Amino acid sequence: RRGCKRAYQGEVDMVGSPSILLVGHCSPDAWAMRSALGSLLPGAEVETANDQKTLERLLPQARLLLVNRVLDGRFNAEDGLEMIAQLKGRAALMLVSNLPDAQAAAIAAGALPGFGKRDLYADETRKRLAAALA
Repeated sequence: RRGCKRAYQGEVDMVGSPSILLVGHCSPDAWAMRSALGSLLPGAEVETANDQKTLERLLPQARLLLVNRVLDGRFNAEDGLEMIAQLKGRAALMLVSNLPDAQAAAIAAGALPGFGKRDLYADETRKRLAAALA
């Protein structure tokens, strides 16, 4: 499989089918995020996990997990912040939340700076995603 071509201002290597894993997002939000990620990072493979079993199966291939603050599905964590603390060191992690306090707590728990759903198409979001996958 070929890697993506030049992605905006820098080169993002998509060779090897890097996977972005959407964790705990409801179906409408997951659809919106897939659409945005397809525009922001052409060539990135996006998967969805809404239960612990699927998460564990897909985690080894994932380079970046986009964890919802309020998890939709059945997980071994109460919320996205607890999920980030559990998965720290297994993949790059970002919290998806519009709440600054939640973002600060996620960073303290080991996540990279994340973004809110209303900022899906923002240039800063694209930069953060590209840096996480670099």
